[in-house]
Amino acid sequence: MSDIQLFRLTGGDAVELSSRAAAIEKDLQSLIEAQMPTFLGVRFLASEYATGKTHRGRIDSLGLDENGCPVIIEYKRHSNENVMSQGLFYLDWLLDHRAEFQWLVMEKLGKDVANEIDWTGTRLLCIAADFTRYDQHAVQQIPRNIELIRYKLFGDDLLLLDLVNAVTVDDATTVKDKVVDGTSPAKAKPVGKDKTAEEQLEHAQPEIRALYEVLSSQLLALGDDVQEKHLKLYVAFRRLKNFACVIPYKDKLLVMLKLNPDTVALEAGFSRDVRNIGTWGTGDLELCLRTVADFERAKPLIERSYGES
Repeated sequence: MSDIQLFRLTGGDAVELSSRAAAIEKDLQSLIEAQMPTFLGVRFLASEYATGKTHRGRIDSLGLDENGCPVIIEYKRHSNENVMSQGLFYLDWLLDHRAEFQWLVMEKLGKDVANEIDWTGTRLLCIAADFTRYDQHAVQQIPRNIELIRYKLFGDDLLLLDLVNAVTVDDATTVKDKVVDGTSPAKAKPVGKDKTAEEQLEHAQPEIRALYEVLSSQLLALGDDVQEKHLKLYVAFRRLKNFACVIPYKDKLLVMLKLNPDTVALEAGFSRDVRNIGTWGTGDLELCLRTVADFERAKPLIERSYGES
């Protein structure tokens, strides 16, 4: 059950604000879809997407996240409705109909975006007023990218989104086959001229590999809601949205943060504004880490990005 309380502080007095669920499920859905990039870091693609005569379903919301991964979002007003099972039903459909989803992305966002879809990170977001302890246990047993997000409405102008539980798998596309036949399918090697993040780390200098371990441990220790996702060219660390992306190289780590560079004292060789520069990952502030001393300088900015995400 939810233990979140919100108070308004006025003239030295604290007044607790009562929370409520959406009047109808469609109200919640419309609210999220209208501000999906702000709330979830997801680009909206379709609402009530029909899955065909055979499957006979309707996906509440379809989107593409900031890492180029497909996202299914299912909503329920209350905690006693089985939103997770329904979402898993649609998740399997999506992985079996990738060409259809790619065509949708091409229509909405263009051919270049459609060609860069990362299916390994396909996600299911379940948004409900609350979740039972059985839901939270079940999600840990299911090898899928699933996030349980609790919502609360306060008054007429406040919305709270709280990440209750999350599971991340290395490759969502291999899970289905593994469950069916009990084997572990070989992970397809990404194609392209650029080395993957894993390849970069494998060939990095020993001190850079050690620095990455220190950095990733610090990022994960910021909160129980932090998820680590290994993508083709970078590693994303996110809550509901990315707050840090790490791009490894042989002799350095580049860390992309969701901070306004105008609010940071930029230092040559350490931090720079990349708003008008093509980069991998997400974020407008880039940090270059080569030593443990660089990491110590970066920690306050990393913590700030986490807090503001």
